[in-house]
Parts: sequence; structure tokens; C-alpha cells
Amino acid sequence: MTSPESPLSSISARPTRRAEVHRHTHETDVRVTLDLDSGGVGGGVQTGHGFLDHMLDQLARHGRLGLEVRATGDLHTGPHHLAEDVGITLGQALGQALGDRRGIERYGSQLVPMDETLAQVVVDLSGRAHLAYEPESLDVWGLAGDFSHYHLREFLRGLCNHAGVTLHVRLLSGREAHHVIEAIMKAFARALRDAVAVTGDALPSTKGIL
Repeated sequence: MTSPESPLSSISARPTRRAEVHRHTHETDVRVTLDLDSGGVGGGVQTGHGFLDHMLDQLARHGRLGLEVRATGDLHTGPHHLAEDVGITLGQALGQALGDRRGIERYGSQLVPMDETLAQVVVDLSGRAHLAYEPESLDVWGLAGDFSHYHLREFLRGLCNHAGVTLHVRLLSGREAHHVIEAIMKAFARALRDAVAVTGDALPSTKGIL
């Protein structure tokens, strides 16, 4: 039998890190369910945009997140509004699921290759929103369907602003849009997985709040 003082008892007593958020505007309708501790078991992704679905699937798999996204949007105008609003809604869900952020690792950093491309992503679940996105100053060429690395930037910006995340994205090699976007998303997923991991009971800040 597990004693009340044992680490296993302490972990099992933690509140569920799960959130559901619905965002509806004149441009999009987005529902997100996020579970940080499901080990990647979620309800799947349907946004109406094949490449965005693919990237969200990568986020769930490599981040080991329980993720369900159901979204519709004005795709006749392009994927900008949908990508941004999915990022906003996912950011809101992430912020809620993290709660007071007590016990989390807080930081995560990953390098991920995809053929000729190498992306680096560093995450700080600081409670402060900041996105440093290097690819916008580089000559990334082409599209993944009609999805560009600028759409990825808006997705990440929305997420950072609404989850209180500091995120640095660097492209170390590669310029082809599909590989660039996918390598960045995989690196983000793996860095986020490290950052949300519960490794103790203390708040990871000398300020006493995140």
C-alpha cells in the first residue's frame, strides 16, 4: 500500500492538468481540449486545413499531449485567421491546464533536424509572453500548400500571448518552407514536453509566482 507521504501519493494527488476552451468569432470557431498528462491520447484534430491538421498532429505526438481540436474558419481568405485563432485558443487552454505552474520544469530546449533543415526552439513557461521568431528575417521559400512560415509565426504568437510563454525559434539551416515549418513544430513540441514536465513541488521562480 502507498503511504500518504510517498512520492507516488503526492503525484496522484495533483489536480488534473486539463482544460477545454471554445473561441468563436465572425472568422473562426475553435474548440480545444488539452490534457498535459495523457501521454498523447487525445481526440484528434479537424480544422478543415490539411497542413495545419498535420502540424497539430505533430504537436500532439511529439509533445505527448492529449489534444483535440475542432475548428472551422474562413479558409476562402487563406489560413491566416484559422492558424492565429487555433494558436490563441490552444494558448488559453495551455495556460489553464498549467494552473499555478507549481512543480513544472519550466524550461525546454530542443534541436530537431528534417533532412537539410535544422531548427532550434527554446521554451520558458515564464508567465510572460514573448516570441522571437528568426525565420521571418531569412529567405524561406515556397509554401506547404497555401501555408507559409508566416502562418506558423501567427499560430505561435497567438499561443505565446495567451499562455504566457516566452519562445525563441531559430533556423540553423534549411530554407524550404515545408521542412522549415515541420522541423520548428516538432522542436516546439519536444521543448514544450520538457517544460511542462512535473519534476517537483516547488514553484520554479524566486519571485514566488509565474
